[in-house]
Amino acid sequence: MPDTSRPPVPSVSSPAAGTNATRRQALMGGAVALGAAALGTTLGASSASAATSTPRGPMISDPFTLGVASGDPFHDSVVLWTRLAPEPLAEDGLGGMPDRTVEVEWQIAENERFSRPVASGTVVTGPDRAHSVHIEAQGLRPRADYFYRFRVAGRISPVGRTRTAPVPGARLDRFAFAMASCQSYTHGLYTAQAHLAEEDLDLVAFLGDYIYETADQGEIGRGHVPPVEVRSLAEYRMRHAQYKTDHDLQAAHAAFPWAVVFDDHELENNWADDTSYEEDIPPEEFLQRRENALKAYYEHMPLRAAQRPAGPDLHLYRRLVFGNLVDMHLLDTRQYRDAQVEDDERGDPDRTMLGADQRRWLSRGLSESNATWNVLAQQVFFSQRDFTEGEPTYFSDDAWDNYKVERDAVRDELARVGNAVVLTGDVHANYVVDVKADFDDPGSATVATELAGTSFTSGRDGVEQHPGDAIQLQENPHIQFINRNRGYVRNTLTPTEWTADYRVVDQVSRPGAAIRDRARFVIESGEPGARPLV
Repeated sequence: MPDTSRPPVPSVSSPAAGTNATRRQALMGGAVALGAAALGTTLGASSASAATSTPRGPMISDPFTLGVASGDPFHDSVVLWTRLAPEPLAEDGLGGMPDRTVEVEWQIAENERFSRPVASGTVVTGPDRAHSVHIEAQGLRPRADYFYRFRVAGRISPVGRTRTAPVPGARLDRFAFAMASCQSYTHGLYTAQAHLAEEDLDLVAFLGDYIYETADQGEIGRGHVPPVEVRSLAEYRMRHAQYKTDHDLQAAHAAFPWAVVFDDHELENNWADDTSYEEDIPPEEFLQRRENALKAYYEHMPLRAAQRPAGPDLHLYRRLVFGNLVDMHLLDTRQYRDAQVEDDERGDPDRTMLGADQRRWLSRGLSESNATWNVLAQQVFFSQRDFTEGEPTYFSDDAWDNYKVERDAVRDELARVGNAVVLTGDVHANYVVDVKADFDDPGSATVATELAGTSFTSGRDGVEQHPGDAIQLQENPHIQFINRNRGYVRNTLTPTEWTADYRVVDQVSRPGAAIRDRARFVIESGEPGARPLV
């Protein structure tokens, strides 16, 4: 077991030389200096002297080692998050905090010097929530930029920037967001996250595998702590904290609000409902592990109180609305799905990925939507994907192909609503897919588009394609594009078109890789399917 008395120095995989880092420096490096200048009139009279002094008592070092984050923006509110953890890798999972409650001050303002504060307050947190803080800042202006920070025991957090959504139904001419997923700490440096922090975005949609539960130690000196497959609450808390110590990930969180959903590795590979993918695990044992994992997940994510878990359950699916332009339906493809089956059983009409309640919620949301673009932000591959040449066929048992009848029913609803785009993580590769009215008939109508994004790091250094990708393209003519570099997808939406830029780095095993646009695709409003822009 490594020494956990102090966290390791996080890897900082900065953008290439010459990149404008003004935003990163202001939000991260300059946070304390900016905060000390204004705290005297906004968070208390002790301000600057307190901010630079060493607090007395058990908290003797910086409690904001995990940074700050915001998420789930509404037109009048947004979630602000931090967690107090002066020793983030402490073995008890409590981050080096004392075993008692602590008062945390928070503030949100219209400028980063906090000379125009709009709201502030004090919240109490404690060991029962790993000293995490979730503030739902209310009374904000729609589609406005804000800056926020926290203070505890004289210590000031980094400054984060966030942005509220437009009023539902209001005219919106542009919305920009990035989709990302799969950031194994052991597989690579967070170079792509560093570049992401420099984008101009309204939102980041993170589609799952924020952490990995494995004992993997990797090959680049970023081994998992603890060095075991995590199962207990303390272990899940340590694993989340380890990921959050990375400065590039902190910068990406501090730059924009995030909307997060989990996939499987936040708990266990390929889990389903109350069933472990590992053989011979009793349901009650797995449910306890699930409770541990989802509690730690909530403690480390900028989620609203509506998502606070109750035992092994966390209400993850929800909808974000951005004016009249975008309805984003965030799905949960884990907690309610039937267990995976063999290929000859995948056509069972009773099998479900979403569960009855979520399925009704999604149908109602799609039928009532008046947005130009309807987006399904979800985890696993939606379209049919045959991996073998000729016969027999082979489909993934963990993707929507294993729930064929329900997938096809959702596809038909997307066809009726129009301008539907499915966002997908999980597969560690970039895809562009025409969602067909009949996947077995290449000549059938294209009814929607699926954009799958590559991983941030999972799979280690990427490549252009794997040898088997040629077979996928041959056997699945509705798949237009496959690429396996690392990175993220930047999406720019207007009332007339959706532009997807597949932004990649050539390596994550060493720092300093530049970002580049590997491909660009456009979806025209009213014309399902994407076309490449050369």
